[in-house]
Amino acid sequence: MYTVFSNPLVKRLASYFTSRSVPSIQLFVLLGGLSVLGLGSASAQNQDSTAVDALNSVHIIAHNPQQPLKQLNATAQVVGQPQLSATYTGSLVPALNQVAGLRMEERSPGSYRIALRGNLIRSPFGVRNLQVYLGDFPLTDASGNTYINLIDPAALAQVQVLKGPNASLYGANSGGVIRLEPKGFKVRENKQQLSLGGGAYGLFRERFSLQRSYKRYSFSIDQMYQQSDGYRDHSALSKKSLQTAHRYQYAAHSELRFLLLYTDLHYETPGGLTSEQLEEQPRMARPASSRFPSAETQEAGIQNRSLLGGITHQITISKHWQHQVSLFGSSTDFKNPFITNYEFRKEENIGLRTYLSYQNQIATTWHFEAQLGYEGQKGCYALENFDNNQGEPQRLQAQDDLTNSRQNYFLRTQIGWKEKLSLETSLGYHNFTLGYTTHFPTSARARGEVKYDAIWMPRIAGRFSFNRQWSMRASVAKGFSAPTLAEVRSSTNQINTDLKAEEGVNYEIGFRFQHPKQWLVLDLSAYTYPIQSGIVRQLNAAGNEYFVNAGELKQNGIELTGEFRLLPKDSSRLLHNLQWHTALTYNQHEFERYIVKENNYSGNSVTSVPDWMLANSLNLAIGKPWSMALNHRYTSSIPLNDANTVFSEAFHLVQLQLNWQQSLGVLNSIRLFAGVDNLLNERYSLGNDINAFGKRYFNPAPERNFYAGLHWRF
Repeated sequence: MYTVFSNPLVKRLASYFTSRSVPSIQLFVLLGGLSVLGLGSASAQNQDSTAVDALNSVHIIAHNPQQPLKQLNATAQVVGQPQLSATYTGSLVPALNQVAGLRMEERSPGSYRIALRGNLIRSPFGVRNLQVYLGDFPLTDASGNTYINLIDPAALAQVQVLKGPNASLYGANSGGVIRLEPKGFKVRENKQQLSLGGGAYGLFRERFSLQRSYKRYSFSIDQMYQQSDGYRDHSALSKKSLQTAHRYQYAAHSELRFLLLYTDLHYETPGGLTSEQLEEQPRMARPASSRFPSAETQEAGIQNRSLLGGITHQITISKHWQHQVSLFGSSTDFKNPFITNYEFRKEENIGLRTYLSYQNQIATTWHFEAQLGYEGQKGCYALENFDNNQGEPQRLQAQDDLTNSRQNYFLRTQIGWKEKLSLETSLGYHNFTLGYTTHFPTSARARGEVKYDAIWMPRIAGRFSFNRQWSMRASVAKGFSAPTLAEVRSSTNQINTDLKAEEGVNYEIGFRFQHPKQWLVLDLSAYTYPIQSGIVRQLNAAGNEYFVNAGELKQNGIELTGEFRLLPKDSSRLLHNLQWHTALTYNQHEFERYIVKENNYSGNSVTSVPDWMLANSLNLAIGKPWSMALNHRYTSSIPLNDANTVFSEAFHLVQLQLNWQQSLGVLNSIRLFAGVDNLLNERYSLGNDINAFGKRYFNPAPERNFYAGLHWRF
């Protein structure tokens, strides 16, 4: 634990905050000035009883039974509907980037990457190191890939983020767990909603939602269509999705839940630019070179048609026992014309997740609970790569069939005394097997299997509440993350059987504070997490990616989250309500030992990790029909190659949305909204290409742009 609070780290923190480079200090001054505007008629007695009660009212569904956030033995954060609906781009990026320790990037519309307490050097495409769930069902498939771009944020009720290794109830991971809670399982009223809107660069978005609730049965249907031309050349997007969720309580203590999601997604990939091209024309797509054609000529892009579904049965057997079982599966038709090849993938996944839960109150002051369970997935993948001739597949380059099998067994126990003390122990057992059959270019079939050693993943965590305001927590947990299919068989079309899994032990300590009148909630955590056999991305001369183990990564971090009600609710003021959320992240991530051929990168900062991230969101209710949401994000400079010779520039991103809402009767209402993205008109790259061949590191993000629309509930 000492390394988190070592003298060099403390000195760097002190020197940073005493320098002139403290990010966004002007915004803090602005917030203080805004809070003065409504101070005339308010009094302490007028404070609303529902004021920022984030720790009391928010429960973590990730644990069964659900647990209040303030009683959790882990660092977690919940992103609710207000944050998810604060922008209109159909992207999770603005909302998830309000979570301390989490960074989500968008290289072009539809192309996302997520890093939670870690780096993006494993994730040039998609999500790594994480287990992502859509309700009870894994969105992370058996191969380890996660198609987060299939999700429509407006169809989610909330997002729950559990930070650090958490194999106590979930599959193996080294970064954490993200649980996307779909709308529909908690429908309590009959309503329909229609949203229409548009914006810069050809953005159009339409969404319809239907919800029905009966005595024992409820359901929802969410349909969405979105298209845009994109800021850059060759960055258009078209997305259609349909999600339906059903809940049937067929007996007093038994229920069935069913979820189905279909998404048809196509987006163009403009490719990275060099710094010179960035200055010359940031809106251009990757141009042709002496060796390779341009992204537009090759019609580079992604087409993903995916169907995901699952059914869950939950029964309360007795006062103490509960059982839940989920069956799920997915099917994906994937096409990826790229500069050097044209890839086709057929992916089929099936899985089972089940656990038995026990809880008991002992002698009125002690509480005990336990979960014993299993989660398994099986995946089959057919991959073909062809020459790409201006967007048309030609000569066959490679053909492989792969299978993945993941098995995870878990046992978790927790004992608590009143609400003051709790101790949690858990143990996960995980094994992972990959089989492959190469049909081409070998003259005969080549078969093989890669077995990763089965691994035990223990976790010990505890929490102590000093009083109703202050609590402390600590944990030690082992993390494990096997290579994904996209890393074992990368765009070089070679099966890399030498790639090892990442693993390490995470040490963490945290504090929570909650003001007695609920106007202030603070959460501070610090961790140290050395990773063995860290997986990093490399590129060959043709620009195709491949992956190697880097040795040891040293990861230290500090995270601070704050929820503030700057003004109590009072309709007699100009400002009815004023709330502020802030999330500060400090990363100290370094290569402890990393040597590739003649290059020694040991001691360098880990590629793609910024030292500082700061996110602020301000929500104001102005008069009866008006409200406003202001989001700010600061990211410090980021090393873009392992040698630390190229960095992206630091940037401030500000987004603003104004809402006008009017009731049209008891059940009807209309909301008009308008917003601006990149209010400061910053030139920045929200998603960078790591260790890019030809120095094509940068994917320019849009300049200042606007959108508007309406939301009609009837």
